[in-house]
Amino acid sequence: MKVRLAGPQDIPDIDRFVGNNERSSAYHDYRWITVIEKSFGHKCYYLVCEEPDGTMAGTLPMVHLKSLLFGNLLVSMPFLNYGGVCADHPAVRDLLIDEAIRTAKDLGADHIEFRQERPFDNGFPVKTLKVSMRLGLPASGTDLWTSLPSKLRSQIRKPQKEGMTVRIARSEELENFYRIFSINMRDLGTPVYPKHFFKYILDHFPENSWICTVSAGKTPVASGFLLGFKEKLEIPWASSIREYNRLGPNMLLYWSCLEFACNRGYRVFDFGRSTVGESTYKFKEQWGAVPHPMYWHYWMASEGPMPEINPRNAKYRFAIGLWKKLPVPVAQVFGPRIVRNIP
Repeated sequence: MKVRLAGPQDIPDIDRFVGNNERSSAYHDYRWITVIEKSFGHKCYYLVCEEPDGTMAGTLPMVHLKSLLFGNLLVSMPFLNYGGVCADHPAVRDLLIDEAIRTAKDLGADHIEFRQERPFDNGFPVKTLKVSMRLGLPASGTDLWTSLPSKLRSQIRKPQKEGMTVRIARSEELENFYRIFSINMRDLGTPVYPKHFFKYILDHFPENSWICTVSAGKTPVASGFLLGFKEKLEIPWASSIREYNRLGPNMLLYWSCLEFACNRGYRVFDFGRSTVGESTYKFKEQWGAVPHPMYWHYWMASEGPMPEINPRNAKYRFAIGLWKKLPVPVAQVFGPRIVRNIP
């Protein structure tokens, strides 16, 4: 078998492999290489492993970040929940990892981060702080509604009684989504992604990407970005306006996304990653979602602790406090320039 760097000419073979492999995620699609390169300007490397007859046996997409904050690193995949090696056999996995390490050494990278849904057994250090919260779905929205606890149904009815409305569309809702997302990220002290990142996702994944927005009158107050892959619908990004939270727009947002997923034929709803016990974990748990472990493995060029690219890092804490004080328009201008360095 051999490992090589793939290019656009390999997309048909990659699509077949990713579409048929049970270990693949939405983020093994080659189109993400284009989205990330266009959105953030990072160099991407998509490795494929082939059998002697040319049959594809494994893939590994990676993004090279030369971060002003966190150094020189390769990540599979940054800005997203999943990535890593997609291969059925340990031998194929190891060949891809070996080539990834060679690439990292050539680039002078300090480490590689593999965001896996299944653990390696090769001795690489691993973080398991995050879980993916997932809910199995019935055949219809009606069946899902009747399965919900009465308390949850009443929480969904509250924003409906307040006259809130829901719209699920695509680029037509991008402005509303981005405005709400920008406000929420500023309030959390987190730099916001550029708006064109979400536009490129909509452009490159027209068959399985949507935006769901809840409005109070003419004012959009909650919005979520949806991405489908195989039997799973995921909501990687969702936000709401804090002033309206007492009316429960988030409950209507998530219910509408779940109903949409059922009626579209999806069988799993992925609420995204959370830390066990925190507020977002408890919010997702009330819907019946159950945690699935996430394994973030690391190869490091030198001995030492695993990198801490999260709010616990001292480099983050001071910046978060300052960022919360920025006007939203200012955060929208400067956020994308900073967040490209934060995987």
